[in-house]
Amino acid sequence: MKGTRLDHLWRRGCEFLGADYAIMGGAMSWISERHLVAALSNAGGFGVIACGSLSPELLAAEIEATQTLTARPFGVNLITMHPQLDALIDTCGRLQVGHVVLAGGLPPAGAIARVRDYGAKVMCFTPTVPFARKLIRAGVGAIVIEGTEAGGHIGPVATGVLAQEILPQIREVPVFVAGGIGRGEAILSFLEMGAAGVQLGTRFVCARECVAHPNFKQAFIRAHARDAVPSVQVDPNFPVIPVRALTNKGTRRFVEFQHEVIARFRAGELDQKSAQLEIEHFWAGALRRAVIDGDVDNGSLMAGQSVGMVEREQTTAEIIAELIAQAEAALAARTLAEAAQ
Repeated sequence: MKGTRLDHLWRRGCEFLGADYAIMGGAMSWISERHLVAALSNAGGFGVIACGSLSPELLAAEIEATQTLTARPFGVNLITMHPQLDALIDTCGRLQVGHVVLAGGLPPAGAIARVRDYGAKVMCFTPTVPFARKLIRAGVGAIVIEGTEAGGHIGPVATGVLAQEILPQIREVPVFVAGGIGRGEAILSFLEMGAAGVQLGTRFVCARECVAHPNFKQAFIRAHARDAVPSVQVDPNFPVIPVRALTNKGTRRFVEFQHEVIARFRAGELDQKSAQLEIEHFWAGALRRAVIDGDVDNGSLMAGQSVGMVEREQTTAEIIAELIAQAEAALAARTLAEAAQ
């Protein structure tokens, strides 16, 4: 299905991605692997492999496996703090990955040029207009803005506010909007504000091609928007990076654990650095426990607030078709209303 009525709105995004529809898949660790990535690209969207902590060798295997499943363009998301970032970029270059998304902060010197030098397009996230302009000057080909409604690691500003701040100001490169998007009407609204496309993660977790454990998918299907909340920090002296996830026994235990560790620090049993490390290590391996092993009680159920719009398991193609149909219906209803005036 070709969204012809949307073509004029997201043409720039489609051309940048090389996709039929300017709908990117969010890079979700343990979820955005070969099967979902290929399914997204094959359905006309744009899949993105989540490299996370993979080594260059494991990333190469994932890219090659994805290439056997799709002939369509897809990207790779690399974390800028990865100790082997240059080697990961070289792996993408050797395997001719056409798009690299650099996430997790300002890319280190030379990373953007390293990607561009082998002929790929670079995308980066930005929280502000000045940050976006700095990235553009460094050679970034497209920007992603992601609001606090998103799942996983989040910033403090809502998607709608970021869109109003950034979309009117950044015209030099395509801008993709992410965070809390679950329906086609929302996609349409951001396109009309000037976005070149969108990025969705949570909406695709319950795709049939997604390898997430059935327990993980059922947790999403049962959840409401208000169930996806940021992680709680109990003491500003022991900062916790905010992560949005569904509440469960694990999230409640994390609050108790912080109190216990801080009490040990105050009793002189731990120094501050050791206490901070214990708090940071609490969630180590928790996402894999939930996604792969199906431990939805104690694992991390990273999810965006759009989880309330995930109602059932569908194929990736069905999800994309549904999103486009919703956007098209909104356009059609407006046309009828204007004609009736």
